[in-house]
Amino acid sequence: MRKASSISALLFLGFVRSPSSKLRFNALRSYCDRTSPSSIKVPGPLTQYNSLVEQGKLQHDPNQEAVAFQLEKLLGRLEQYEKEMAEYHESLAKWSKERENERRKLLMEEAESQQKDDVWTSVTNQRNKFVQRWLSRKKPENVEPGVGKWVSYLNRERKLDSVVGRRPTAPPAPKGLYIYGNVGSGKTMLMDMFYSATEGIVKHRKRYHFHEAMLKINEQMHQIWKNQVEEKSLHSSLSNWVMNLPFDSRVKEWVAAEERYKQEVQMKNILPAVADKFIIDWQADQKGGSILCFDEIQTVDVFAIVALSGIVSRLLSNGTVLVATSNRAPKDLNQDGMQREIFQKFVNKMGEHCENVLIGSEIDYRRVLAQSQRSMGQVHYFWPSDSIALEKFEKKWHEVTNQVGGQITSSTIRVMFGRTLEVPESSNGVARFTFEYLCGRPVGAADYIAVAENYHTVFISGIPMMSMRIRDKARRFITLVDELYNHHCRLFCSAASSIDELFQGTEEGALFDLESFQFETETEGSKLRRDVLAEGSVSSGGAPTGIVSMLSGQEEMFAFRRAVSRLIEMQTPVYLEGVHSLHPYFQRQRQEFENISAGNIQPQLSF
Repeated sequence: MRKASSISALLFLGFVRSPSSKLRFNALRSYCDRTSPSSIKVPGPLTQYNSLVEQGKLQHDPNQEAVAFQLEKLLGRLEQYEKEMAEYHESLAKWSKERENERRKLLMEEAESQQKDDVWTSVTNQRNKFVQRWLSRKKPENVEPGVGKWVSYLNRERKLDSVVGRRPTAPPAPKGLYIYGNVGSGKTMLMDMFYSATEGIVKHRKRYHFHEAMLKINEQMHQIWKNQVEEKSLHSSLSNWVMNLPFDSRVKEWVAAEERYKQEVQMKNILPAVADKFIIDWQADQKGGSILCFDEIQTVDVFAIVALSGIVSRLLSNGTVLVATSNRAPKDLNQDGMQREIFQKFVNKMGEHCENVLIGSEIDYRRVLAQSQRSMGQVHYFWPSDSIALEKFEKKWHEVTNQVGGQITSSTIRVMFGRTLEVPESSNGVARFTFEYLCGRPVGAADYIAVAENYHTVFISGIPMMSMRIRDKARRFITLVDELYNHHCRLFCSAASSIDELFQGTEEGALFDLESFQFETETEGSKLRRDVLAEGSVSSGGAPTGIVSMLSGQEEMFAFRRAVSRLIEMQTPVYLEGVHSLHPYFQRQRQEFENISAGNIQPQLSF
């Protein structure tokens, strides 16, 4: 029955074809498909762009074409860079192994010396007690604990440099691109064209939106802190090789303490440790180059500035190629002046490793697309909140759930940080929520990512016009739209106004009010990020608490315009066609069918 329902859902959304036909997909965002077989080489971004223009699905823009050309040149340099990085990581792995072996030899020599000194120590113990008491009275009060271990650690590192040599130097990486411009100018589109074209060229690739990246950083920081707490006791930190050493327990404890100190030195700054796992676990697979595509870089609070600076700087220093998008040039990101010194180092590092590229168009191409390709009788946004619109919304809900062929039930989905979210109504990848349920409670980006990953079609009812009174709900709604758009979900809305009027304010006041904004409280202004952290129990492990959002007025206005622009695009046929190919739900379904075919079970339906 479950298989039948899945097939029914695929048939409804036009994803399954007869054996004689081919899957033909011409959506604007088709370049985002991350499940393309590795044997099929995806065209470069310039070729993709020109093709969409020739098909009439994009309006030619010289600014977009210029950026596509620069991305094409970067793509051409990556193949050689991938080979150079593969060789570098082989040398690095060999060097790391040799250095660790030599380090343990040095540690064993020091341990043997400690063991020999035990005899003399026991004979002179009583005499030394008097001397130690006298020295303790003379000891300076400001001596920092651990200085002896620090000197020992440094001396050992210097010896290793002379024996093994210094760490191999990574080959110079091609300069990435930092693409910035107005809402709807094509930044994300072009970046995703580039990302899809790197399939099979660069081994390690990741694409993150700002919300997803911040959540991943928090999750990994929490995990590292948790591991540190679990390893505090001497017994848990003693590895097998220390326990099996031919020394007495005191010397073993000394060796274990030296090992712990080495780890503490390496983990003193936690962000490099997070950065090393941000794209891939290098310990598991130290081969090839890496690319990070980062959509909508923002610096909305102190945590974002510190985290981005530490992690992106580390990745760039280790040879990662960055292609990023934002609404602002790097130097203009931090208009509130938070953590100026850290931010300036971040900007300088970006300048060393990325070319800044402005898409100078003032046109919102999502609106152009919506006007030129109006939906043929397919309404997805129902307004105002009168009986006629609500009846149409309900009719659409029953129509869609009947077509996917599943029973409507409540369910529970997993969220990051070990949390869960209750879904009141769902059926075969289709879910329904009220605005208050998703945006009127202390939930945030982690919850919205979970919804977007699990459901290809989302119904939201009761969306009000936004005003200053419900500003926190408006921010959550913007984050929700961002994640549904990023995962290419189909969205049906029941709202009090048209899309263009949604953020215009009400009789209670405008949504954007500079005077009110200046006196906005921490409770209202920082709910989204802090709620996610609190629900994830990150703060209990040592993560930053009480993070106060310092989102500037101009930044917030950009977020409103972006949400409107994306809601408009999500109603267009070209976007809706993309749901079948790009949404994770259908990618999983496609993989399931491919696995069936690989098992010599010949289904009657094919893609």
